[in-house]
Amino acid sequence: MWSKTNYKIRKFKDRLIISLTVLCVILAIIPLTSILIEVVVRGLPAISIEFLTSPPGVIGQAGGGIANAIQGTLILIGLSSLIGVPLGVLAGVYLAEFGDNPFGRVIRFFNDVLMQMPSIVIGIFVYILVVLALGRFSSLAGAVALSIIMLPIVVKTTEESIRLVPNLIREAALGLGLRRWRVTLSIVVVAAKSGVITGIMLAVARIAGETAPLIMTVLGNQWFVSSLFEPIDAIPLRIWRLALLPYDYAHQQGWGAALVLITIVLVLNVAVKALTRTKFSGRVRV
Repeated sequence: MWSKTNYKIRKFKDRLIISLTVLCVILAIIPLTSILIEVVVRGLPAISIEFLTSPPGVIGQAGGGIANAIQGTLILIGLSSLIGVPLGVLAGVYLAEFGDNPFGRVIRFFNDVLMQMPSIVIGIFVYILVVLALGRFSSLAGAVALSIIMLPIVVKTTEESIRLVPNLIREAALGLGLRRWRVTLSIVVVAAKSGVITGIMLAVARIAGETAPLIMTVLGNQWFVSSLFEPIDAIPLRIWRLALLPYDYAHQQGWGAALVLITIVLVLNVAVKALTRTKFSGRVRV
């Protein structure tokens, strides 16, 4: 009798938790879906070949596009990833595998502080450190600022993903005579690849929509860029400037630019997931 009652209580708790979880998911999806629908409905009318392939037109006259902003966004994402991803992954691997010491705890503390740092503060820091040193706004300065923003995200997700790899895998590899560093790089990191890549794409999605640090570092440009040491445009900057203009066509272009930005992030996520969708085989060359 007692066991039957206990089973009913546990079954009720299980259903209650599942119901609450589903409810929370629905509540989280509702505003996200609302935003996506709003962006699509308002932005789709602005999408055209001219909009996607032309630089901005004359202010006050309908026409022009955001092609140079698309170019700038892709350049900034690429440069920022080249700087932030290797540093973040290596730091995350170190913290997960070798960071149980005072030095590791200090790194975690500053990483958590950096994760909560307002992006405008990072923009001002890079402005002083890079822009004033070079004497000009540039895509390089913007990439440095964005890489600082993405760094703590990559570090945190990499560390957590690697910690989820069972210790039995490490012990089995060490038992075969592999060195610790080889086990970490060739087996543990590969096993945690899915989580690491997810963290990287979260960081890319975060920096793709940043505006404040770009105002302080890249300034903006009306034309296509041919050098990394000159001002560059980006979709978030273009949306901000279009929103400030008192013209209906500018606001519609702003919604269109927002839709393009969401599409770029979505395509990058899907492409990276598809290209890296391989199962961990557990084999390694000694």
